[in-house]
Amino acid sequence: VARRLEQPGERLDLRGDTYILTVDPATARDFDDALSLTRDARGRRVLGVHIADVSHFVRPGSPLDREAAERTTSVYLVDKVIPMLPEQLSNGVCSLRPDEDRLCFSAFLTFDEAGRPVGRRFAKTRIRSRLRLTYEEALAVIEERPAGDRAVPPEAVGLLRETHRLAQQLRAIRMRDGALDLEVPECEILLDAEARMTGVALRPNDVSHQMIEECMVAANEAVSTELKARGIPILSRLHEPPDPLKLDELAAALAQLGFQPGDLSDPRNLRRFLGATVDHPLRDNAHTLVLRSMKRAIYSAEKTGH
Repeated sequence: VARRLEQPGERLDLRGDTYILTVDPATARDFDDALSLTRDARGRRVLGVHIADVSHFVRPGSPLDREAAERTTSVYLVDKVIPMLPEQLSNGVCSLRPDEDRLCFSAFLTFDEAGRPVGRRFAKTRIRSRLRLTYEEALAVIEERPAGDRAVPPEAVGLLRETHRLAQQLRAIRMRDGALDLEVPECEILLDAEARMTGVALRPNDVSHQMIEECMVAANEAVSTELKARGIPILSRLHEPPDPLKLDELAAALAQLGFQPGDLSDPRNLRRFLGATVDHPLRDNAHTLVLRSMKRAIYSAEKTGH
């Protein structure tokens, strides 16, 4: 690892004028993505999504690579993580901690005023994150509230609020293009110092979480588009259309709850139903039923769409 650190290779240096920050859960120890937002010569927004360059340290066929292949993935338990990679990497040299030089692979995505992508480029980079924020602190900045006792620098305030506005544009476009906005609550198990369960809390899905999600989705789509444009075959994660029988069962279950969603085989009706029930007392029940009627995601090399 030390030798790879001393040999970063040719990289775009972003440690000077580019303001970069991370937003993660309060309990996170490994920060694997960071954001920047600048303007190009024409005044268009350029979103920078910076991903820790783990592949620089884990070389194909190396002992690290073979051990990672054996483990397959990191396993997340209620109170601990069994990592795929050594913590010296995941929580150390590959964690984008503030005020420390780090190696990244960066996607630079240019958007017009309507939020449509008009350009993309990619580079291996050296970055230096200026600030680490929790989702709660980022939400406070977005909502123009104090971020607790913390003074957030003006550069970070501007970056967060502009990125939030862009993310909401991207989200609105995705919804218009057919994405489903499923409001299904996620739960977090609360533990005490002895790892004993003390309660259950709902995990929020507020605009600070949506901001990070939309930026990551945009980066993934840009990488996919670039690879396909170069004729490079890739595996895509996709959802096949729901089974008609499952949709009939969904309609019957929703009718028992008092809903009349119409023809659910029409994605537009399904989208309208989800939007119309966001503030309904039975929203969680209804949206969970919709989620369970969908087919599980699969990975495929076929160009079958989403």
